[in-house]
Amino acid sequence: MNILGINAFHGDASAAIIVDGQLIAAAEEERFNRIKHAAGFPAQAIRFCLGAANVTIHEIDHVVLARDPSARLATKMLYAAKMPRLAIERLKVWQRFATIQEELGNAFEIAPETIKAQVHRVEHHRAHLASAFYVSPFDSAALLSVDGLGDFASTMWGDGHGERMNVRGAIAFPHSLGIFYTALSQYLGFWKYGDEYKVMGLAAYGQPAYRDAFKEIIRLAEAQGFTLNLEYFCHHKSGPEMTWGDGEPALGKLFGDKLTKLLGPVRAREASLEQRHYDIAASLQERLEDVMIHLAGQLQRATGQNKLCMAGGVAYNCVANGRILRETPIEDIYVHAAAGDAGLAIGAAYYVWHHLLGQPRRFEMKHAYWGPEFDAARFRKCLNDKIVDAEYNVRELAGDTLPKRVAAEIAKGKIVGWFQGRMEWGPRALGNRSILVDPRNGAMKEILNRRIKHREPFRPFAPSILKERVGDYFMQSHPSPFMLMAYSVKPDKRGEIPAPTHVDGTGRLQTVERETNPAYWNLIHEFDKLTGVPVLLNTSFNDNEPVVCQPEQAVDCFLRTKMDLLVLGNYVVERAGNAAVI
Repeated sequence: MNILGINAFHGDASAAIIVDGQLIAAAEEERFNRIKHAAGFPAQAIRFCLGAANVTIHEIDHVVLARDPSARLATKMLYAAKMPRLAIERLKVWQRFATIQEELGNAFEIAPETIKAQVHRVEHHRAHLASAFYVSPFDSAALLSVDGLGDFASTMWGDGHGERMNVRGAIAFPHSLGIFYTALSQYLGFWKYGDEYKVMGLAAYGQPAYRDAFKEIIRLAEAQGFTLNLEYFCHHKSGPEMTWGDGEPALGKLFGDKLTKLLGPVRAREASLEQRHYDIAASLQERLEDVMIHLAGQLQRATGQNKLCMAGGVAYNCVANGRILRETPIEDIYVHAAAGDAGLAIGAAYYVWHHLLGQPRRFEMKHAYWGPEFDAARFRKCLNDKIVDAEYNVRELAGDTLPKRVAAEIAKGKIVGWFQGRMEWGPRALGNRSILVDPRNGAMKEILNRRIKHREPFRPFAPSILKERVGDYFMQSHPSPFMLMAYSVKPDKRGEIPAPTHVDGTGRLQTVERETNPAYWNLIHEFDKLTGVPVLLNTSFNDNEPVVCQPEQAVDCFLRTKMDLLVLGNYVVERAGNAAVI
């Protein structure tokens, strides 16, 4: 049986396909159309998924959309009467859901009526919960989904057992932990969709000096987890102004004027950062962590479960995730690689397969490599077409020679673009579309930001570490294969790996297993043999764009930046003279 899951007409549009319960492929539309967080209909992602599964659209049995217009219909109608502009925008989206066969017909240039798949609609947060539980290693677990807003809810919780999920409660609009964090990110001058992760990095530079103010802005509640003090927001009056066109999503202003009376003047987008801003970010981050710990604790007590599956955009907050593991009775956490809205495509598909059809569970997502891959012939053609300048040397290395040579170059201070295997699913580069450098060189953070990434200097980079060596470098050893946990680096190791150690002494680590990514594991292993350090600094292979998908994009990024080496499969491209450019 073939099931196609789709997240459409919403940020991070995506598609996934499962065949007889096994995930075959998953990808975000942004990787193909090169628009960050692309909304609209994920036609290219769908075509990729079907091609990877070697099926046609006529062979799809079920199409599942991660949106249910009928969910909380009474609440939606109530707010529609208050906010007609919001109602009109939502109606446009719902109309497109109603014509999904036409969208698929356009994607494959066929008559819509020839598509015979049964169409399902799964509520936003149920799809989030399914995306976490049904691909986790747990037979039973507590389930928690927290984000900005979806089907007029921001939070949902419950428990899962085998093929069934039990929803125990939800928090509806206008109360939202995601909107709380986004509104304060806007206040701090970060207005682009998805900028919240920048504020998480900013928070490490401050102290929670505004702790009392943030306890006033968002309050813990025994009955439903938390409530917003709506006096500091405006989304409940004008509607959360969101533009979900076919391009990059955009959000309107979410905070109210009273917030400036409480915290002071709003930071303009390009204004310099002051200590006040760092402290507000630290206070914001601490309060989010407090609420998440409160939610997780409540859920554990209600369900008796010590294992937790999390999804939704707030599940990307790796600092909060680490604190939940340290400070609650939760003993094990599973957050998959695309915990945000892209992951809805997988969740919707598995919700139908397990919860509706009752099929047994037989799949666990142990890695994130579900995107496109390319063969040596494609690499050769790409290099022949694009590397025509004598400034570059191209050679092919086989077997054990490649990781040994590349590890040696990294140890010499070279910046390496590393392109291998299938593209990652989710926002993190996890060793297949990565830029890699020596973590021992503390100057590498500034060098990468200046030469390659062209981004804010306060943003951290991630350490990739051999799974079996985590306890040697970090205060916690719970695996983090998807780079969604932040742990404290052991004090005696911070001087050893200064480049990916954040200013607060933590690292947003990725644990690398030999079984799931042998090429990347071997590279780190060879670096360890040379240096005694089983860690590489890993950042995404891009430059103010979506992570590269195709080899042509990798070559273009290499050529326009100042990377020293590019590795495409077994091909190594280096600048003539092989001299690092500092």
